[in-house]
Amino acid sequence: MKPEDLEFVAALARNRTGMVLRGDKAFFIENRLGSLARREGLPSVPALIQRLKSEPDEALARGVAEALTIGETAFFRDRTTFERLAEDILPDLAAARGDKGLRIWCAGCSTGQEVYSLLMLIEENQARLGGVKAEILATDLSERALEKAQSGVYTQFEVQRGLPIRLLIRYFDKIDDTWRASAGLRQLPRWAPLNLTDDLRALRGFDVILCRNVLSHFDITVRSRVMEQMAMALAPDGCLVLGADEAASFPDAFEPARGGAGLYSRNPAFARAAA
Repeated sequence: MKPEDLEFVAALARNRTGMVLRGDKAFFIENRLGSLARREGLPSVPALIQRLKSEPDEALARGVAEALTIGETAFFRDRTTFERLAEDILPDLAAARGDKGLRIWCAGCSTGQEVYSLLMLIEENQARLGGVKAEILATDLSERALEKAQSGVYTQFEVQRGLPIRLLIRYFDKIDDTWRASAGLRQLPRWAPLNLTDDLRALRGFDVILCRNVLSHFDITVRSRVMEQMAMALAPDGCLVLGADEAASFPDAFEPARGGAGLYSRNPAFARAAA
């Protein structure tokens, strides 16, 4: 792949999603765009890039951006994080909210494993949570990823990655060689396409925001802007959940919260300054 093609795709990703391509760009781009090139009837990824250069196509450019951003995910990824949610974070917030219930935002939810993990966790811990109701917004840039998430259909390989057999049997139905989340789970979240680099001011009052292993792909300027918007979307006593190994260099908007790596609370000083 030509260097100028690599830079063209890198610029497209950065401008549309804030994502910075690192490492072996050629391998990553070939891996992510190969199936899209085939769907478009093109012989190769370079041919796909050439079409974008010669014939600007908004739908195709959006498809490229989405293909580059579909993230790695799994059921109950970073199990310690889910333990903290079940044992400390959600019970404390549920007690504080009472009948109002909880509002949770899964940002960058990809193909939905995190969302279903959270729904099962809430259902399995109803006694601890006082029977709380939870409203969940699940968003992602990729509409293809959201379609899969909303369908709730996963392969045997996908469910074997982190999903305990007891929960698989209780909450999923076997359909041929796949497993489908029960209708009771699928109908609970509100799924919506959303680019985190857009204006997020309409989103407010969330008790928990999960944005795991997403922000580390952004450049520092975009990352800081997104974090500031998320700080305003989070309730004053709410919790931001990042990836357990995700570096957080956001000293103004958030500060580390009790309970383990990847957990953050809103910085009161930032909130006052932004008000």
